[in-house]
Amino acid sequence: MTVLDVSSLDPDVNQDAVVGRTLRQIAWSRLRKDRVAVVSMYVLGLITFIAIFGPLISKLLGVNPYDFNTDLLNDAGSLPLGPFGGVSLEHPLGVEPLTGRDIMARLLFGSRISLFIAVSATIITVVMGTVVGIVSGNSRGKTDAVLSRFMDITLAFPLLLVIIAMSPVLEQRLQAWGMPAGNPSRITTLILVLSIFGWPYLARLIRGQVLSLREREFVEAAISIGSSNSRILWRELLPNLWAPILIYATIAMPGLIGAEAALAFLGISVIPPTPTWGSMLEESVGYFTVDPFYFCVPLTMLLAAVLSFNLLGDALRDALDPKAGRN
Repeated sequence: MTVLDVSSLDPDVNQDAVVGRTLRQIAWSRLRKDRVAVVSMYVLGLITFIAIFGPLISKLLGVNPYDFNTDLLNDAGSLPLGPFGGVSLEHPLGVEPLTGRDIMARLLFGSRISLFIAVSATIITVVMGTVVGIVSGNSRGKTDAVLSRFMDITLAFPLLLVIIAMSPVLEQRLQAWGMPAGNPSRITTLILVLSIFGWPYLARLIRGQVLSLREREFVEAAISIGSSNSRILWRELLPNLWAPILIYATIAMPGLIGAEAALAFLGISVIPPTPTWGSMLEESVGYFTVDPFYFCVPLTMLLAAVLSFNLLGDALRDALDPKAGRN
């Protein structure tokens, strides 16, 4: 029988070792290999850059979203001179009919406001939904029953009609509490009404996740050793909830962007001449037959943002799925 001499093994030989990866590392690896997700992230990064630095870009280009340029309109004073709505080196996306305001400058300024409304509403929705969902799922008993019925009642409201009815009342109440009239109170109203009726969807999702996690062995072990509720919440539950929260936030963003655009058609948006994607789209509809390029510019930006968020949300859901094959 031959005995293996362990001392004869070369210690310098690189021995392959199995290295474990966290869910975050696995998800990021999957996202980087997903071309659709990568393109979506680049598009959203560009839109975010435009939203943050839009006013600076507009200033560097020497255009202002509020300046009237009637000399760029025809003799009737309504339609832009030149093809594609007055496209030129000075005005790369043309000018508005009737006013002659630079469309690119208004798009740059409007991107900031549209994304600010959507991001703020998403943050409030996620925070409210997560808190209520965790409290409901972790408490059980009467607290769970009351919160569950409150979610059901909130979801039963006809969303659009309630928003139309609540917006003027809420805006007046904000002004009575000292908030400046005009766009500050109007934008705050939009954020609040979109958030108030958005959180129950996430709350129900989080409640179901918490109820499932409460039956898992690691949570039962934490309870058996006498861990406090706060420790179980922060150390056991929340780390396992960030994936559905992130996916929901990514998918909720395009819905809120579209909701702001829809409310603009109903007159429940920022006060003119302040632009948003929705208000620009609403203003351009009347000129679609005579100046379709004016209509296509805000529509393209809106579609790019909504489509990119939806595709990224789908990619995140696939990447964070623990049942998917490891890449």
